[in-house]
Amino acid sequence: MSKLPGKNAVVIGAGFAGLSAASSLAQAGYAVTCLEKNEVAGGRARVFSAQGFTFDMGPSWYWMPDVFEHYFQKFGKKVSDYYDLVRLDPSYQVLFGEGDVLPIPAQMAELEAMFEELEPGVALQLRKFLKQAAYKYEVGINQLVYKPSRSVTEFANVKLMVDVLRLDVFQSMSKHVRKYFRHPKLIQLMEFPVLFLGALPENTPALYSLMNYADLSLGTWYPKGGMHKIVEGMVKLAQELGVEMKLGEEVTRLEFEGESISKVITSKGEYAADVVIGGADYHHFETKLLPPALQSYTEKYWQSRVMAPSSLIFYLGVNKKLTGLLHHNLFFDEDFGPHGQEIYTNPAWPKRPLFYVSMPSKTDDTVAPEGMENLFVLIPVAPDLEDKAETRDYYYHLVMERLERLTGQDVRSHVVYNRSYAHRDFIADYHAFKGNAYGLANTLTQTAILKPSLKSKKVKNLFYTGQLTVPGPGVPPSLISGQVVAAEVVKEFAPRPVPLTA
Repeated sequence: MSKLPGKNAVVIGAGFAGLSAASSLAQAGYAVTCLEKNEVAGGRARVFSAQGFTFDMGPSWYWMPDVFEHYFQKFGKKVSDYYDLVRLDPSYQVLFGEGDVLPIPAQMAELEAMFEELEPGVALQLRKFLKQAAYKYEVGINQLVYKPSRSVTEFANVKLMVDVLRLDVFQSMSKHVRKYFRHPKLIQLMEFPVLFLGALPENTPALYSLMNYADLSLGTWYPKGGMHKIVEGMVKLAQELGVEMKLGEEVTRLEFEGESISKVITSKGEYAADVVIGGADYHHFETKLLPPALQSYTEKYWQSRVMAPSSLIFYLGVNKKLTGLLHHNLFFDEDFGPHGQEIYTNPAWPKRPLFYVSMPSKTDDTVAPEGMENLFVLIPVAPDLEDKAETRDYYYHLVMERLERLTGQDVRSHVVYNRSYAHRDFIADYHAFKGNAYGLANTLTQTAILKPSLKSKKVKNLFYTGQLTVPGPGVPPSLISGQVVAAEVVKEFAPRPVPLTA
């Protein structure tokens, strides 16, 4: 591919957003170098192996398959060129108590029957709810999230304004769900997807019922070999497009010419830059790499942001086959109300947390030795908490006791590998602001133009991508974020357009 003369782009961070931006800029003709501080690409979606087990370190849910298809189609490729997908059925299960388990069918007829069993006559309500959610998905994913949100004028066309009014942006998910469903289990089921967005249902705009459409209609999928196969595919595509990948190179310093970055200095080298895309933690980039006069936001601004949760994660290898668990398992055997308050309102380590368990070895026999299981156990917790070894140990035994009791089996005595991961690891590995796992919460006051801007207000050739800017947290939004920022770079620095969708 021919390169534009004098157009060197340096992308800092090889997570989903950084890789997406790098490939999109390479497609536009830039000479692109992607710098990653860790030895493995993927950011929070890194992978590691130990004692025959292979662990995805972060994202484990594959939702919105169309976003991935659109991404690869933009380059004339298909998802299947890089990894193989299987649809999970049941999609996941919810454990409400001993003997009280709700598998979520992948097929709509079976799903409606399950809803009817819990709340007679509610299948029609489910259809209405999902029809509206499908509309929100079409407008939200295919129009709103691909906007750079640099000015309110981007939204100033009559059709889009009418669409936005129909998206329930000023109603909460909590109220919206209760207009359709009464059974407490169904309410919990319908509210759960917005927890991925980093806010309580009562503080999340009902626009995000589009997540229910992604969940119940588009389904839950799994890339064979694990979520890191997506990263491997994206790296391969980037290299096919000419992106130069530099792993194990942390950016330590920037050089400037006036109000522009001229050079990016790493622990191993230096790179001339006509444009820089910060795919690393936005707060870290601003406060540690830019002088105060060139920072867009004050520390007071950052401290006032509402952060999505952090996580306490356990990567466990178990030397026997387990019963009672599917690939994805939500443990809702406690009331989320107090736990939610301990995350968002009065930050503290939770007394009775809900938690999530992924067991990919249920689907994939390559991620654990024969006859064994691979477990990923996650507790959502508030960011910026004191993270001590004894705290991690306490919560390990707390959730494992519940897992054992609810599934009726001994697990702990069969754990042959155990690694924990929480706030101090997120900070060490990703410079994550306050040790967050998911970025900014998607509240109404932190949506679109109210998020930190993807373009620096002070540095002429500096842009940002990832979960602390638009469109927000999650794997599909990060893929989109990279494409959006690349299109903005090209508008200002190169003549060739970058397609956003297939």
